[in-house]
Amino acid sequence: MTDAQTPRAGSGEELQRILGENHRFVFSLIHKFNQPVTEPYSVRDDIIVVSDEAHRTQAGKFARNMRLALPNASFIGFTGTPLFKYDERTRRIFGEYISRYDFRRSEQDQSTVKLICENRGEKLGIARLDLNDRIADAIERAELDPDQVALLEKLLGKDYEVITADDRLDKLADDFVQHCSTRWQTGKSMLVCIDKVTCARMFQRIEPRWKAKLARLQVLIPIKEGELEASGDPDARERLGRDLDELRGQAQWMESTIIEIVISEAQNEVRDFQKWGFDIIPHRVVMKAGFQTPDGKRVPEEDAFEDPQHPFRVAIVCAMWLTGFDVECLATLYIDKPMRAHNLMQAIARANRVFPGKDCGVIVDYNGMLKSLREALAQYALGDEDDGGGGGIVAPIEELVVALVQAIEAAEKHLLGLGFEATRLHGTTGFERIEALRDAVDALYTSDEAKRRFEIMARQVFIRFKALLMEPSALAYAERHDNLEAIYKKLQDRRDTADVTEVLKELHRIVNEAIRAAAPGGDHAEGLKVDLSKIDFEKLRGEFASKVRRKHAALQDIRVLVEQKLADMLARNPMRMDYYRKYHEIIADYNREKDRATVEATFAQLVALAASLDAEQKRAAEEGLSDEELALFDLMFKDDISKSDRERLKQASRGLLASLQNLIQSMREWTKNAATQAEVEMFILNTVWESLPRPPFTDDETEAAASRVYDYVWERSASGRFPVTKAQ
Repeated sequence: MTDAQTPRAGSGEELQRILGENHRFVFSLIHKFNQPVTEPYSVRDDIIVVSDEAHRTQAGKFARNMRLALPNASFIGFTGTPLFKYDERTRRIFGEYISRYDFRRSEQDQSTVKLICENRGEKLGIARLDLNDRIADAIERAELDPDQVALLEKLLGKDYEVITADDRLDKLADDFVQHCSTRWQTGKSMLVCIDKVTCARMFQRIEPRWKAKLARLQVLIPIKEGELEASGDPDARERLGRDLDELRGQAQWMESTIIEIVISEAQNEVRDFQKWGFDIIPHRVVMKAGFQTPDGKRVPEEDAFEDPQHPFRVAIVCAMWLTGFDVECLATLYIDKPMRAHNLMQAIARANRVFPGKDCGVIVDYNGMLKSLREALAQYALGDEDDGGGGGIVAPIEELVVALVQAIEAAEKHLLGLGFEATRLHGTTGFERIEALRDAVDALYTSDEAKRRFEIMARQVFIRFKALLMEPSALAYAERHDNLEAIYKKLQDRRDTADVTEVLKELHRIVNEAIRAAAPGGDHAEGLKVDLSKIDFEKLRGEFASKVRRKHAALQDIRVLVEQKLADMLARNPMRMDYYRKYHEIIADYNREKDRATVEATFAQLVALAASLDAEQKRAAEEGLSDEELALFDLMFKDDISKSDRERLKQASRGLLASLQNLIQSMREWTKNAATQAEVEMFILNTVWESLPRPPFTDDETEAAASRVYDYVWERSASGRFPVTKAQ
């Protein structure tokens, strides 16, 4: 719609000239309507004026000039900030709402996440409820720039001394470090202070406390390592292993985290900050030049904070970044600055952006400012006129506890519907817990959909629990959370550690009649190396029906084995796709029916498929070909050819592979160069044309075979899997 030629007014005079011309679009700031208007710039009635920030830009002198300059225009106003419910001025200027998109609708549409308020200021005894409104009122009446430190201190007098007292800031820093480091897995954090000097003073307090907390974690790590080494109890070792992983992860996160202040530049700031023993220069360098990367480049502060992978994870601000700066991975906003009205609404919205794994944004209130937020929100037209205000926009943290309980109950109900009672895990240890976990996993393997649903539900529980790590009331649900996590990890462990040489341990033992049906862990596959080709599948199929108790889990073991073999075989030879299709037909039938007969039938089909895969893997040796030569043979093969033509095709496959290896080994990254690609493609076409017997192959069949061979060789070479040394 617009381009570089679209006019943008650079001055009031230029704007007057542009509006007198004929343009589809014109861009201007309202400040460009700064010329006295003695006659209209244009009397056209097809001009539409679209105004941003309409709640605060359309009632002054410049707006009046605009109306005089364009008397017949239509006006539409946009604002991202809610209007006062009884704001007659904006309505008088623009009329009634055309469309509204409020906090609730954005949550319902999942365009934003819910905001949760944690009132830590009162818990710590540092919140001064009497000061919050008084300070906010004073700043608002003076129309003071929050960065004007000297004026702010003079304006607030004793109130400023109270809110910035050393003892209060010390307590705040202690709590911030503990709270922020405990929530290390949730996302980035922003601390909002009353002014720039206080940002610096908080940095001075947070940095040593951060290092001290890190040192304590580093001391705990070898202690936990020793406890893990000395423990012989499987349950204790599992718990200690989790604790150790948590400690290492938290310590690494704290050690790599960058904490930085982000404030606007001011005259004489070096001298002003030196009065507080703070050197602003290195911080100003970072604010201007950004962070240096290992390759010597610079990353701007804004980009670094927006990047979830960058270690700049804690920003200390007073005014910058509180409006118009969206950081999706910002999980926690710590507020120790009196705010109200539009400024407050815009600030808290920093934490409600959607990000993977983020169930809610947490607002930590240190000065009591959010205690009266529900009452304040009632002044705004946030939804329907009779909706009772904006009470649901920011919820107390207790509501998140309720949401956690709901998520836990949903996951437990899902397990119960599959035949597993989650309470079986409560308080269990040893073999009893191992057995219960195996039964839970077996129940979840009833179908792929059952397992996927549980994994989604469990992740929701984990996200909500992490958001409540500093909330004591959530600890009552820790065991239920841990039990769901244990089941989830068992599912992941089976997925991550399954090996074709291990997954059939117990089934192999059945075949060799070395199983004791009543023994603890009687059908769990782990530890033993198994050669698939040596398994008696007929005997295995019969014993499965009579002796294996957890059939769904055993079936999953076979699935893992078959999937891994299929992946390897397809990578070597794309003409084996029929086996892949057969496998998916078997699994689709299994997912449609869940009774015992279906499970046993599926097992029989899978072991038969596994046996056929084993036979397919032996085919290369039976044909007298290598795996790569067999792949070329299959790509060029034609049904109903004579025995002699079949032998000629084998010889053509051997010769083609050897010739390709000799050609490609001297070509560096040939798949990335058009000239070398063309050379290889033409070489294959010529070689296949000369090698294939005609008849029975037609010209079209020969060209199609050459095309298939080229695609195969290109894909194998691009992935580094084509052998570049001549086959022996």
